[in-house]
Amino acid sequence: MSDIRLSENELWIASFYRSSEMSGAMFFGRVARTIRGPLQKDVTHHFADESAHASYWTNCIDSLDQRAIPMRDAYQDRYMDAVGVPASLMEVMAITLVFEKRTIGHYNQHLREANTPAPVRATIEKIMLDERWHVRYVREALQDMEQRYGKQEIEDTLARYTAADVEIYGKAMAEFEERFAAQ
Repeated sequence: MSDIRLSENELWIASFYRSSEMSGAMFFGRVARTIRGPLQKDVTHHFADESAHASYWTNCIDSLDQRAIPMRDAYQDRYMDAVGVPASLMEVMAITLVFEKRTIGHYNQHLREANTPAPVRATIEKIMLDERWHVRYVREALQDMEQRYGKQEIEDTLARYTAADVEIYGKAMAEFEERFAAQ
């Protein structure tokens, strides 16, 4: 039995992270099934990483003798609601770049919190290794797509998704703060 216990809010956020990683895995699984060409390998790897991350969160929570809270939706669902389903592989890569950069920033913020339990900290640190690779391969993929889509079209798409991200993240953080203040 673990002598560390997550508070209700800590368990909720770990469960939220778990749900988001599962959503990412399902999304990249769908993309990996249909993609052709050189990105097939990287997108399949990305799918496997997201699945592993969900497992890491499940194991983290389980190691503390707790169980994940079932979630109805994930953070990514908010993106799809705000910007719609990506219509091209370039849009998939663009929204992925914006999302992965946000994830790294958020996880870094979580790591800066002094009271982050050691198992949660270790899980985030393990996941961050993959997240950095995700940003690298996606950035390279977008550069490779410049000839087909044009640099300006890619920049405009990134700007559109970044603007949506700022709004989505702001709302999510307000919800988190409200939840944490209530306890």
